[in-house]
Amino acid sequence: MSTTATVGEMANSAVEFYPKRGAGGGAEANHTGDFGVTLEELRTLMELRGAEALQKIQDNYLSTEGLCQRLKSSTTDGLSDNPADLEKRGQVFGQNFIPPKKPKTFLQLVWEALQDVTLIILEIAAIISLGLSFYQPPGEESESCGNVSGGAEDEGEAEAGWIEGAAILLSVICVVLVTAFNDWSKEKQFRGLQSRIEQEQRFAVVRNGNVIQIPVADMVVGDMAQVKYGDLLPADGILIQGNDLKIDESSLTGESDHVRKSVDKDPMLLSGTHVMEGSGRMLVTAVGVNSQTGIIFTLLGAGEAEEEKKEKKAKKQDGAVAMEMQPLKSAEGGEVEDREKKKANVPKKEKSVLQGKLTKLAVQIGKAGLVMSAITVIILVLYFVIETFVIGDKKWLTECTPIYIQYFVKFFIIGVTVLVVAVPEGLPLAVTISLAYSVKKMMKDNNLVRHLDACETMGNATAICSDKTGTLTTNRMTVVQAYVGDQHYREIPDPGQINPNTLEIIVNAISINCAYTSKILPPDVEGGLAKQVGNKTECALLGFVLDLKRDYATVREQIPEEKLYKVYTFNSVRKSMSTVVKLPDGSFRLYSKGASEILLKKCSFILATGGEPRSFRPRDREEMVKKVIEPMACEGLRTICIAYRDLPGDPEPDWEQEADIVTELTCIAVVGIEDPVRPEVPDAILKCQRAGITVRMVTGDNINTARAIAAKCGIIQPGEDFLCLEGKDFNRRIRNEKGEIEQERIDKIWPKLRVLARSSPTDKHTLVKGIIDSTIVEQRQVVAVTGDGTNDGPALKKADVGFAMGIAGTDVAKEASDIILTDDNFSSIVKAVMWGRNVYDSISKFLQFQLTVNVVAVIVAFTGACITQDSPLKAVQMLWVNLIMDTFASLALATEPPTEDLLLRKPYGRNQPLISLTMMKNILGHGAYQLVIIFTLLFVGEKIFNIDCGRNAPLHSPPSEHYTIIFNTFVLMQLFNEINARKIHGERNVFDGIFSNPIFCSIVLGTFAVQIVIVQFGGKPFSCAPLNVEQWLWCLFVGVGELLWGQVIATVPTSHLKCLKEAGHGPGTDEMTEDDLAEDEEEIDHAERELRRGQILWFRGLNRIQTQMEVVSTFKRSGSFQGAVRRRSSVLSQLHDVTNISTPTHVVLSTANASASLGNAGGESIP
Repeated sequence: MSTTATVGEMANSAVEFYPKRGAGGGAEANHTGDFGVTLEELRTLMELRGAEALQKIQDNYLSTEGLCQRLKSSTTDGLSDNPADLEKRGQVFGQNFIPPKKPKTFLQLVWEALQDVTLIILEIAAIISLGLSFYQPPGEESESCGNVSGGAEDEGEAEAGWIEGAAILLSVICVVLVTAFNDWSKEKQFRGLQSRIEQEQRFAVVRNGNVIQIPVADMVVGDMAQVKYGDLLPADGILIQGNDLKIDESSLTGESDHVRKSVDKDPMLLSGTHVMEGSGRMLVTAVGVNSQTGIIFTLLGAGEAEEEKKEKKAKKQDGAVAMEMQPLKSAEGGEVEDREKKKANVPKKEKSVLQGKLTKLAVQIGKAGLVMSAITVIILVLYFVIETFVIGDKKWLTECTPIYIQYFVKFFIIGVTVLVVAVPEGLPLAVTISLAYSVKKMMKDNNLVRHLDACETMGNATAICSDKTGTLTTNRMTVVQAYVGDQHYREIPDPGQINPNTLEIIVNAISINCAYTSKILPPDVEGGLAKQVGNKTECALLGFVLDLKRDYATVREQIPEEKLYKVYTFNSVRKSMSTVVKLPDGSFRLYSKGASEILLKKCSFILATGGEPRSFRPRDREEMVKKVIEPMACEGLRTICIAYRDLPGDPEPDWEQEADIVTELTCIAVVGIEDPVRPEVPDAILKCQRAGITVRMVTGDNINTARAIAAKCGIIQPGEDFLCLEGKDFNRRIRNEKGEIEQERIDKIWPKLRVLARSSPTDKHTLVKGIIDSTIVEQRQVVAVTGDGTNDGPALKKADVGFAMGIAGTDVAKEASDIILTDDNFSSIVKAVMWGRNVYDSISKFLQFQLTVNVVAVIVAFTGACITQDSPLKAVQMLWVNLIMDTFASLALATEPPTEDLLLRKPYGRNQPLISLTMMKNILGHGAYQLVIIFTLLFVGEKIFNIDCGRNAPLHSPPSEHYTIIFNTFVLMQLFNEINARKIHGERNVFDGIFSNPIFCSIVLGTFAVQIVIVQFGGKPFSCAPLNVEQWLWCLFVGVGELLWGQVIATVPTSHLKCLKEAGHGPGTDEMTEDDLAEDEEEIDHAERELRRGQILWFRGLNRIQTQMEVVSTFKRSGSFQGAVRRRSSVLSQLHDVTNISTPTHVVLSTANASASLGNAGGESIP
């Protein structure tokens, strides 16, 4: 009790030691909120590691207890449960959650969807069309104005005029709503997933002397948190008391070895790291955005809004300081920065490859449509003027002006009709439906897509840089081979194959001589893999016991931990662990396990086949190394030897003489442990390679294991020319003498590089950037990257598609990624490639169909209008055709399921045109067939069918059979051509797999049914006269002709058609450079202006000095490299981009010493 009393008193006195500052320091006192330490002090403290951190605590607070008192907390009782106090801590030091980006509202999403170029063209056309349809002609025509038969409209047509415009607007609204709704529901799904994960996390803290579980978000600075193995630390803190605490900091530093934490060596615990062994208590010193993970999040821009608010506040307070700081910002930096900010404020969504190509194509088609419609209008006007005023020899009378205008307006409407038919309004809809459908289906394939365009980019991927652990392998150490009783088992032996006596000893040796904290728990999800807790190697051995159909838990129950007589724990010197137990007869038995090369030297006996020991001489040992251990090591296995020794109980051995005790052992077994490759991975990688995608493995593991795993996966094949490098080598090869990275050096390496081992996250980012920026191959490489650690953030952001692990991934990785693999499995990536290619193909199919209809409809409307002054297809019929070819076709063709065949071709690449030569051949071929049929029907149809001619029909005449046949034939040809459009690579069998797509079948049949209804019962509104059976059969016959004609076209080799051109290329390089040049010029102008002021050198000098000071201090501290970033960025305030995370590293290198390894610069040693 007395201790707590004194602590309490000291806490009170601490407050008196730090009385509130006078009026002058009002702001300051406000900051600390009566605590003896400020948020800034804590932030800088948490950037230090090891001895420096201890020194700083010593200097500033005398001890960790001192810091604890300043935070008004107790090392034993923690905080009081006083809500006011907790509230206040939350205000002063922040709360323990990282504010998510504000989700876009539905209206914002709608507004974004409206920005599409095609949609804008359509909206304009629709509004004009609507406006004109409400224009009523004045008065009846007077005789004197000349009654020109301008292809008179009937009433139905005049009344139905507005339908055209309204329908277009309706289709635009559909597209926009579908797009917005998709984005919105996707966002919602993702947030749901996140919040579900967040709410489930709870953590143990001490409040009022009691240990309670609280939600992670409720933790505040000053809390005493209980940490134990398996925990993911939710906040930064300082260790107050610890037992054998080991932390896996790989998610922050990429350091694969566990870091030992102790109160007197390295007490700094960081959020987002995992506790691997031991337990302890920590004083929470930084939460939420101020914790190390929070800081990285802020760099990734998740907490942007928060920062802005803070900046505003800071500006008010630091007005004076800011003035002094100003000159440090280089002026060009300042101006460039303002420009950057302006740019950044415009919500510029990077267009995906496909969107770029489509927009370009839509604009091209739109232009062509405009030209056609303009020509149509001009021809009609000229025709009218010549006929009326030249041939008819009429004068232009003023009272006739409104009537003439009415004619011109009618011509204009015909022009707009042509334009409307020409513009493919179905394009955006098709893209949206296709992507949305794919994303929904990809959820079933364990891909949670966060950014729609990632799905389609994945189809173009040419390279995948994958992690090893957890993605290619199962991330669980497993015993895969064993040498027991003179027998080398290449698979886990059946318990019956092993002598019962030997089996008993194995089970006991493993169960007792593994830390009792290591255990195997049932899986979290049904059908998942069992969970391993504690030391991975020990878990592998315990798994081996379970594989032998025995249970280690029963052994542990018989001999609980407190009954263990003596334990020699594992350490790096011993490389083994031994446990002594007392047997019922009073004698002792020692169980030992450890690295085989060390333990076998201490073995004098070995258990033979019958379970009895026989002598084990050096000669036998050498043979065993050759026959068993080396073959295992070559396969990338880690070999562990398990042994025992019986010791007499009387006299009791001297346990301190370890060398005398752990010797003359009897070897029981040698097992080979590995992190096994997931069974489905080799097949998936083979598929990738067939599909023209290079898989590279980037891992923190050593090069031998990495090479063995890569060979097992099939990433490297014997006889191939490939490179396997370590991070150090890689860095040496890509940097010049000054230590700067050179693109041409990377270009020499990456094409052959297959394995990068012992790599840091910065290496991963460098590699990805190097491959993307490379220009040695004609196609720009599209790179996908998988990552799970916080440190993979920059690489995931830089890649074209970033995959984060849904199970093992940290939040930072998920936030930076485009697609989340919900099962952490590489084979899901292959599914993503398949879906991505499918999206691309679906859109090509749709285009092939759509453009055929467009070409035909435009030409028919155009020639019809020019020759007969009236389009053979009426506005309402056009609308129905538009509906079929746009909305329905996009539904039918965009929902084709993917097939494995998609993985048999190479990626299209960024510059590949959307419309290939084969497709162009199909479009023009089918277009020609349809035009021939329609013009034949238009001009000689009445003779063929022996019916009344429909051309130049007088006003208000009923709909003619002639024009109905034309309309019907046209629609049926489209229907059958839709089946042709299912194949775009010139395949012959267009029916292949048609029944696997029920949507397609139902749409084709549904359209056919509706068409019958329209023709037979559509009457006046649709300008249709009912047809008899014979006429229907002829129309059907011509329609089916499309399928036969398709076979004819497929026979013509594309290579012979030299005249064809592809269309819909990606945004060309020329366009890119113009922008860049303009930017460069701007920068040059800025520079010149600065020179005139004669200040630029002064700014640069200051900048340089600052950087140098930065470097020196970084080296002195070699603090965490986020710290360096933050300090440098606050000075230069130019953190525009995540890549800056890696910049300071290069600065440090280049200025200090090129030979300093990257690791030191980043504050992370590379083993």
